[in-house]
Amino acid sequence: MTLNRVPENDSIARQRSSHDDTNKTSQLALAQHDGNSSTKSVNSLADSDNDDMRLKRQVGLFSGVTLIVGTMIGSGIFVSAGSLLANAGSPGLCLVLWAACGLYSLLGALSYCEIGTLIPKSGGEYIYFLEAFGKMHKFFGPILAFIFAWVTVFLINPSSVAILSLSFAKYFISPILTAIHFCPDVYLSYVIDRLLATICIGLITFVNCYSVSAATRVQNIFTVGKLTAIAIIIGGGLYYLGLGYTENLEIGFEGSASSFGQIATAFYGGLWAYSGWNNLNFITEELKDPYRNLPLAIIIAIPLTTICYVLINVSYLTVLTPEQIISSDVVAVDWGNAVLGSASFLIPLGVVVSVIGTTNGTLFAAGRVSHVVGREGQSPDFLSYIHIEKKTPVAPTLLTSLLGMLMIIPGDIGTLIDFFGFAISIFYCAAMVALVVMRFTKKDEHRPIKVRLFFKNEIPFSNAV
Repeated sequence: MTLNRVPENDSIARQRSSHDDTNKTSQLALAQHDGNSSTKSVNSLADSDNDDMRLKRQVGLFSGVTLIVGTMIGSGIFVSAGSLLANAGSPGLCLVLWAACGLYSLLGALSYCEIGTLIPKSGGEYIYFLEAFGKMHKFFGPILAFIFAWVTVFLINPSSVAILSLSFAKYFISPILTAIHFCPDVYLSYVIDRLLATICIGLITFVNCYSVSAATRVQNIFTVGKLTAIAIIIGGGLYYLGLGYTENLEIGFEGSASSFGQIATAFYGGLWAYSGWNNLNFITEELKDPYRNLPLAIIIAIPLTTICYVLINVSYLTVLTPEQIISSDVVAVDWGNAVLGSASFLIPLGVVVSVIGTTNGTLFAAGRVSHVVGREGQSPDFLSYIHIEKKTPVAPTLLTSLLGMLMIIPGDIGTLIDFFGFAISIFYCAAMVALVVMRFTKKDEHRPIKVRLFFKNEIPFSNAV
């Protein structure tokens, strides 16, 4: 495997030793004074080398939409619907909260559209923090970007991969063990789950290291697969709705939670199912025509996901009672057993397909964040390396996978989800602050998209804040 160092972007300064600068100057001087080369040819060669060693724009609009949808729709809607309903207290409030979480995510994503088109570089929040705060102070300016980089590279991304791989193992092996009437003890179940999770991470890592086109192709296929499973659930629910199964929906808002704490907890649980809406911002440098495709992909993907989530919950409520949904560990599987009969195996299969697609999308984006952090000099240099032929960030992808495998050893999914949600929500808030800061520090720069801030009368793209 051949790796090479990627030159960093010119717009963000990176500290170098005077020794490195002297060496580079000397090398250019020797080349320029070589009788066989001109200064122009040397510069052209340098530009060519830089272009060859950068990530290529290979992700189109359809792949961008599938990356967002495929990352957002993981196991949450198949598993956590009962938790949100329990905290909401009524079917009516539950459906409202699912829609509200989607609207909240859309507004946040539209804010990211402005930053992403203003700064069309990969890296997501990391590069936004560096651009917004980096020049304010030599030491304290880049510190938020540095903290985000290390927390994301070494904690958030690996924990997300660990959560998803453990979910894959759980839903993959459970129907198989049920079919063969085998009930392993606690220790054997632990070993099987970790082994399957490791295999899942290993296979997805290979695909992401092998080729960008292979990774996006896998993402497209598995996103179509999970949308097919969702269509089966929605279609079955609408069929039962047409037959008059409306008893649970007629409960409406009766018994709705009245305390702010319960509603906030329900809302937080819904946001977990929407996490991943910002993943396209991590790969902006690989997105074809980012000024068009970044906002368009977000505008298509998030409303589509929101509609799917609301209709899935309507489908659950047409077949299962609220008590059954709340007490179920895997709501979708119980729904399949009640509706599909002998074809109920399609639902666990759909969950597995969904989780694999989400894991692939998460690892795809995670590798780009680590790569940009290494390129900018705030993490070890090896993280900036890409494969010289495949143009894939091999080293950061392998690091994320290795740390994810380590996290699955003691990993409890609930604990990992709590950690992930708390950490990432802090950085989402900081990104909104960065947007406001850049309204003043970069006020004269062209913005293809401009969201409306609550304290300023500007031409709105959306009321995103």
